[in-house]
Amino acid sequence: MVTLNDVARVANVSASTVSHVINKTRRVNPETERVVRAAIESTGYAGDGIARSLRKGRTDTLGLAMSAISNPYFGEVVHAIERSATAEDYSLLLAETHDDPERELRAVRDLLSHRVDGVIMAPSNDPGAALALIERRGIPVVLIDRVPVEDRPHTDAIGVSNREPVAQLVTHLVEHGHTRIAMLAPQPGVATTEERVEGFLTGLRRNGIDPQPGLLELGCHNSDALEGALSRVLGLDDPPTALVLGNNQVTIGAMADLHLRGLVPPAGIATVSFDDFPWADSFHPRITTMSQPTDDLGVGAVSLLLDRLADSSLAPRQRRLDPEFVVRESCGCVR
Repeated sequence: MVTLNDVARVANVSASTVSHVINKTRRVNPETERVVRAAIESTGYAGDGIARSLRKGRTDTLGLAMSAISNPYFGEVVHAIERSATAEDYSLLLAETHDDPERELRAVRDLLSHRVDGVIMAPSNDPGAALALIERRGIPVVLIDRVPVEDRPHTDAIGVSNREPVAQLVTHLVEHGHTRIAMLAPQPGVATTEERVEGFLTGLRRNGIDPQPGLLELGCHNSDALEGALSRVLGLDDPPTALVLGNNQVTIGAMADLHLRGLVPPAGIATVSFDDFPWADSFHPRITTMSQPTDDLGVGAVSLLLDRLADSSLAPRQRRLDPEFVVRESCGCVR
């Protein structure tokens, strides 16, 4: 096993100089630091991370609790968080929550067992137990994407504006002549779902349209639920001529189902979506979306967490970013 003294011998410096370079505890001449880092690389020295973390009082590791595997949107956010954390010399540990409160609690326990310095978390529809555990441990936390302002005004959070952008999507469909507009929304109880539904209803009322029974379907978070919701909506005596799709997973499933039914947008039924995704521009037709700023979300979450780690007395901050309205053809616009 390579030791710190081995690195010092290769670099022809003292062991204390190697320690200062690794732990950044004292300024070292740039040329000396270059030689030491070259010696670390050539010897393969990994150091004793546990002992070092005990001395420093931190591990330089951030935890991320999120349903990244099951949601491609979160996958993009994870990449942004990882890049931002690495740029600040932090490692990132990811724990998959599957948007399930019990798995979420288990994921948070796993992260805390690794002594992470702070946690970034995309909360489920019932995150109380997980958040209570984090707070009992005195670990800083930043909520991402789902910003429950009313329930947790004391918690740092960053997310995207949902209500007004969805209302804008509704108005765009009305401008194309649609008055029978339905919405297929994902998992109920999640802050983003609730806000997007509120935006849908606001958009209808703003355009003089009373919300009609049967035109709002919640819980379209898996293929069976989505297929059933779409069948009910399209089976109405007076079916909708346009759909608002609540997130990227709903959009991908709905577009596939519509094609199987021969209802190719916009001629079969106009569609707009909240959430962009890499291949939205490759669908036929290309999908009109509200595109979320995934990079800014990830970078902003890391920034909020590191600020909190540096100064625990900061007032709570909850940031909202604006999505970009990307007009394509699925709504009826001409390419």
